[in-house]
Amino acid sequence: MSKTYAGARLRRLREERRMSQAELARVLAISPSYLNQMEHDSRPLTVPVLLRLTETFGVDAGFFSERDTARLVADLREALTGEIAAARVSATDLAELASRMPAVAQVLLDLGRRNQLLSERLAGPADGRNTAGDVPRSPHEEIRDFFYRRQNYLHDTDLAAEELAGEIGIRPGEVLRALTARLADAHGIRLSTGSDDHVSTGSGDHLHHYDETTRTLHLSARLRPGQRAFRMATQLALLEYGAELDRQAAEDFPADSPARTLARIGVANYFAAALVLPYTAFHAAAEEVRYDIERLTDRHGLGYETVCHRLSTLQRPRLRGVPFSFVRVDRAGNMSKRQSATGFHFSRAGGTCPLWNVYEAFAAPGRIHVQIAEMPDGQRYLWTARAVTRARGGWGEPGKTFAIGLGCEIRHAHRLVYSDGLDLTSPSAATPIGMGCRVCERLDCPQRAAPPLGRTLRIDQHTSTFVPYPVTDGTT
Repeated sequence: MSKTYAGARLRRLREERRMSQAELARVLAISPSYLNQMEHDSRPLTVPVLLRLTETFGVDAGFFSERDTARLVADLREALTGEIAAARVSATDLAELASRMPAVAQVLLDLGRRNQLLSERLAGPADGRNTAGDVPRSPHEEIRDFFYRRQNYLHDTDLAAEELAGEIGIRPGEVLRALTARLADAHGIRLSTGSDDHVSTGSGDHLHHYDETTRTLHLSARLRPGQRAFRMATQLALLEYGAELDRQAAEDFPADSPARTLARIGVANYFAAALVLPYTAFHAAAEEVRYDIERLTDRHGLGYETVCHRLSTLQRPRLRGVPFSFVRVDRAGNMSKRQSATGFHFSRAGGTCPLWNVYEAFAAPGRIHVQIAEMPDGQRYLWTARAVTRARGGWGEPGKTFAIGLGCEIRHAHRLVYSDGLDLTSPSAATPIGMGCRVCERLDCPQRAAPPLGRTLRIDQHTSTFVPYPVTDGTT
C-alpha cells in the first residue's frame, strides 16, 4: 500500500476550521509535533489518523488522495507548456507545487489560461475580425467543467435518485412500468407515444415534449425503450427535485446565465441515470461482470453510451467502482462529452491525439477496441472504445455517429474483463498518446499535425525527416 502524504490538504482543513495545531492534535489523539511533521510531509498520514479525520470533519478519505493532484498537474502542464519547453519550470516542479500548495497552483493555472487567451486575441487579424480567442467560453464548455470539478459524481443527487428508485420499484425489466405509474399517480401526467406529429409542436425533430397545460409527456415513437425511460426519469427529476436542481446550479452560475439553465438540465440528466440505474445494484452488477459493458447493456436494456456514462459516476464513498474517464467524439475529433473521475487530462487547446483508439473505433463500428495508452508524463491507462450510430429512422435521413471511450488508470485495469490477455506491466505494450498536437511534449511523433509550442523548428531546405516538425533542441 502506498503512503499518503497530504500535508497541504491537512493544513488547509485545519485552517478552514480555525484550529491551532495543538487543538487538532488533541482531537486526533496525537502529539503537536507529530501533526506538524505530517503537515510538512515529513511523515505520511496513517490509517487511524485518516479515519479520525473523516469521522471528525465529515470529509471523504478521497479529500486526501493524490487524484486531485494528478488532475491539477495535468492542467498545469498544458497551461504552462511554453514554460516547460523553455526549461523555466519542470514537470517535477509542477507536481511538487500541486501537492504542497494546491491553492497557489490553481491561481497559477488561472493566470496561465488567462495569458493564453490574451495571446490568442493579440495574435488575431489586424482588420478587427472576430477570432476564436475573442469568443467567450460557451455555456456547454462551462457545464463540462462543472461536472469535471465534481469528478463526475453528485453524492446527494445519487442518494436521492436511489431512494426514489427503491420507493417506486425500479428493477431491470420493470423500469418503464414504474416510471409510468409514478408520473401518473404522483403528478397526473399521461404519456403519449404516437407518431412524431404528436410529439412535436410543429416540428418532427422533437424526441420528447412536456405540455404543462394538458399534463402530457409526448415521447417520439423513434425512441427505444431505454431512451424513453431516460426521458421519463428526467421529467421526474424536474418535477420532484426542482429545488435541489436550482441549488446545485446556483453554486457555480448566476441566475440569468444560460449555463445556469444547462447546469439544471445536466443535474436532472444525472438524476435520471441514477434513477434508472440505482447505484448499489448497478455497482454490484458491474463488479460481478467485471465491467463488461455489453453484458450490462443487455441486463438493463439501456444503450451503450448510457451505461458507459453511468459507469463513470461510480465514486460513492466506501462503495467506489473503478474510476473512469468518459468521452464522446465524432469522426472530425470534436469532443462533445468528456467527464473524468481520474487524472486523465482532456486538452482545452483543441484537438486530440490521432493515435488514441477512440478514432480506430470508427473503422469497425459495433466492435469494442482496447488499448493501453501512455501519456507524456508516464501515466498509463486502459481504454475501451466503440462507435455507435443513431439514425432518425427514415430512409435517406442523416444520422449521427460517435465513438464512446471509457478509460481507467492501469492500476485498476485488472478489474476489467477487457484486460484479460494483456500484459499490463510491459512498457512496450502501451501506445504513446498525448493531449493534442499543439501542446504534446512528444517531439519525435510522426503523426504530429502542428508544430510544438515553445520550440524552435529546424528548417533545412536540403533535408527532410520522418518527423513532420523537427526542432533544434530536441530529438528527431
